[in-house]
Amino acid sequence: MSKMIYLDHAATTKTLPEVAEAMEPYQDIFYGNPSTIYEFGEKSKVAIEHARSVIAKTIHAKPEEIFFTSGGSESDNWALKEAVHLYERTHQGEKGYILTTPVEHHAILHTCRELEEMGCKISYLPVDESGRVIVGEAETYMSEHTALVSVMYANNEIGTIEPVKELGYIAGKRHLLFHTDAVQAYGHIPIHVQHDHIDMLSASAHKFGGPKGVGFLYIRSDIDLPSFIQGGAQESNHRAGTENVPGIVGMGKAAELAHMRMQMENRKIKYLRDYLMHRILNEIPDVIVTGNRKFRLSNNASFCFKGITGEAAAILLDTQGICVSSGSACSTGSAESSHVLTAIGVEEDWADGALRFTLGAENTKEEIEYTIERLKMVISDMR
Repeated sequence: MSKMIYLDHAATTKTLPEVAEAMEPYQDIFYGNPSTIYEFGEKSKVAIEHARSVIAKTIHAKPEEIFFTSGGSESDNWALKEAVHLYERTHQGEKGYILTTPVEHHAILHTCRELEEMGCKISYLPVDESGRVIVGEAETYMSEHTALVSVMYANNEIGTIEPVKELGYIAGKRHLLFHTDAVQAYGHIPIHVQHDHIDMLSASAHKFGGPKGVGFLYIRSDIDLPSFIQGGAQESNHRAGTENVPGIVGMGKAAELAHMRMQMENRKIKYLRDYLMHRILNEIPDVIVTGNRKFRLSNNASFCFKGITGEAAAILLDTQGICVSSGSACSTGSAESSHVLTAIGVEEDWADGALRFTLGAENTKEEIEYTIERLKMVISDMR
């Protein structure tokens, strides 16, 4: 096949043409600073507020609860670090603790590690062999000293969707703050922050057809979360720095399109994903699926192949014009096995052979068939 086959949509997505078109005027025509008082800058401010309203509507939030950031990692850092500061401020300097899971993105886990070095206690909820939090055990880990419960909405490596609604309810019942890293979920599955009992939510535009370098943090309106970045009065005095107007406009357009097309695209993507999984499991020996088969993102097919190394297989597939991942794009190149696979009990000789295929709306059945045939050759040659 002459063209590249892109099967790594969990790493990033192409900026949609409609998104690029929406952004363009704010690059070189309406480039005014939104903090200025004259009409030229006001055009940028109006565009930002429109994007804020669009995004708020997609998760059933209020516009004033959406705060723009540089992406998912900043949003996660803000939620965790400032939740701890908020707890200290309201508990006479006492350091609360964070309750999270061992399968989180490194933006969460590394932030927790830093907070732990500063004296904050970190606890981890148990997960089952599919990476899903065991709801029945969750409440026993919560206490009045919990500053924040943070559980991802869906896993970036294995696609497992967490029981966010149930966990949010349990946390809310105990008057604990609940945050979810929804970077992989937002724009791909419906999210309702009220029904799901979510107090804070992180998202990143480039995971759903928007530009890189922009995201948002939803903060429920009655939570007085401290500012993360100090400086100007942008974002209602919550996040200093001149706003990335083209990026925010693009994210708003991408959010609108993702939610408008979600049902139709998910149906097509799931069909191709299921076809890919069925053929791989039936035509390649010594392979296992990782992640939950029922509660799973519709675009994710993640496997472990015995007797190979996933990174080498990904490189060989690349020579055939196929882009896949041997794990999280944020940790590829690390000599260590995936922390997610370790947490769900995958043995090292299997974990070394991890490959992740994440599909998008533009993928075709012809591309999937070509990928399967090339994968069979690569696995056979490596063994």
